[in-house]
Amino acid sequence: MSFGLDAWYQPPPTINAEELTTLPSKFRRLGLSEHSQNQKRGRPLDSFLEGPLVRGNLLYLSDIPYGRIFAVDLLTKEWSLVIEYDGEPNGLAWHEQRQQIIIADFKQGVLALDIATKKISTIMNRFNGERLKGPNDLVITRSGSIIFTDQGMSGLQDPSGRVYRIQSDGRIDILLRNCPSPNGLVLDATETTLFVAMTRDNSVWLVPLYGDGSVQRTGRFSTYGGVGGPDGMATDEEGNIFVAHSTLGTIYVHDRRGLPKARISTQKYGYGSTNVTWGGPDGKTLFIVESESGSILTIQWSCKGLV
Repeated sequence: MSFGLDAWYQPPPTINAEELTTLPSKFRRLGLSEHSQNQKRGRPLDSFLEGPLVRGNLLYLSDIPYGRIFAVDLLTKEWSLVIEYDGEPNGLAWHEQRQQIIIADFKQGVLALDIATKKISTIMNRFNGERLKGPNDLVITRSGSIIFTDQGMSGLQDPSGRVYRIQSDGRIDILLRNCPSPNGLVLDATETTLFVAMTRDNSVWLVPLYGDGSVQRTGRFSTYGGVGGPDGMATDEEGNIFVAHSTLGTIYVHDRRGLPKARISTQKYGYGSTNVTWGGPDGKTLFIVESESGSILTIQWSCKGLV
């Protein structure tokens, strides 16, 4: 007898994602890196794509093990290398006030990339003199504050990850401590609720943000199973939450209350669905990073996404 979600709710419909493009062979490098040795148990990788970000007709992607940022022309499907540097870039986000791409880099901290000059600068790599554990993902508020997860190698054995906020005036807050592997994150439309994927807890936490800047009454929004856990996330104009599971080849879609609404499968291409973002002419295209195969997949959704 099953006592999972399916025992309480009608199974949600399954949507199969389709391949848009895949990393060209000229950019694949099968080998070992600090990332593969430390985080993939020594497994050789030819790439590990993450951090999707759409700007106009360009889709930007990070390649963690080889410190690369790529751009994909969504009209021609051509890939180009934007920059390669000594880092482990993961989450990417556009900062409107800075007119820069902000990078959550596991090795180097929170960085800013100027697209025009291809120059990288450091925004934050220490807090009170202490090195960050290893940033994973980030989101930018409308006022220009940067909220990012500092995951490092934390987990249930060492719940020491944190979630930071760099405010637009430069002040730094710790929003969450004692986190077992904080990963992807997304804000709701009002920017009063933050959702944080806790990968090794195999759950998404719901974090109320109060007007005075404090955090209270944090709880679990959703819970999963599997070897890995939830990774990147997104939301749409209806308030649905899209959760990429890193080892189940699935994007779980919940309504604003947390009820299962749909299941997007990437299993035709691989089980490493690591992150998602929105784009397309009408803003209804969900771009999915399938890191196992180095592919970008898409689906068309019923309403616009929130970026």
